[in-house]
Amino acid sequence: MTETARLHRDGGPTGSADPREPLTGSAPRLVRTAQDGLAVAWRNLIGLRRVPRLLVFSTIQPLVFVLMFRYVFGGVVSPALHGVSYVDFLIPGIFVQTAVFGAMNTAIGLATDMQTGLMERFRSLPMARSAVLVGRTTADLVRNVFVVALMTGVGFAIGFRIHAGILSFLGGVLLVVAFGFAMSWIFAVVGMAVGDPETAQAAAFPVLAPLVFASAAFVPVNTMPGWLQAFAEHQPVSRTADAVRVLVLGGPVVSDVWQALAWDAGIVAVFAPLGVRLYRRAV
Repeated sequence: MTETARLHRDGGPTGSADPREPLTGSAPRLVRTAQDGLAVAWRNLIGLRRVPRLLVFSTIQPLVFVLMFRYVFGGVVSPALHGVSYVDFLIPGIFVQTAVFGAMNTAIGLATDMQTGLMERFRSLPMARSAVLVGRTTADLVRNVFVVALMTGVGFAIGFRIHAGILSFLGGVLLVVAFGFAMSWIFAVVGMAVGDPETAQAAAFPVLAPLVFASAAFVPVNTMPGWLQAFAEHQPVSRTADAVRVLVLGGPVVSDVWQALAWDAGIVAVFAPLGVRLYRRAV
């Protein structure tokens, strides 16, 4: 069993640690579903607190990417940026890459819960069916906020600077968090489909590798071969990275931001119902 899968298996209690009593059956269904989802999210976040190694491993990978691309590839890519510092170009892409790789933990966590029988226990409880998936993706969203904040600090340490103001930068961070939440639903489907943490980790990589590495996250699209540019230009990682980049560096933002938000909405609209359907079949 991989280290990540083992940490997911060992982390956190099987129930909610939130001391608040659940809402009564007379509460609106949407409100009860929201509280159920928050209870599951809290359970998953407690797992991070009790097994801090899981959070450490989640942060080491983007840190390695920052240092490697900044100091190994920066000198090669910089001439193609026409005056933009490579570190300023890179860090928004690292934010998006961090969100995608962090979303892979959703697949591993759900597959681990299925393998250990926790899903059957959830099914026996008077809770919304969608709460398990909502709780998992929400907990991963919170983790992404922490990792993006850490990457921001590392970026400043190696020369990254905000050019468009703090509010615009915070808007870019929110866009990254929204994208990570959307991607978590894709990997939730992967995890529910395979039902095994090792397989989930292996199955997630063919999904995320083309999206991350054949994108505008690390290099300009116009430096790629012509046959690859069509894909790299019109995929969600590139659209989100470009949107975050203009929010950080300045420039016309409306078109890029709306395209990124449209991708987020479309991904959730497709994969959230599919994930809930797979969950119902699995348990």
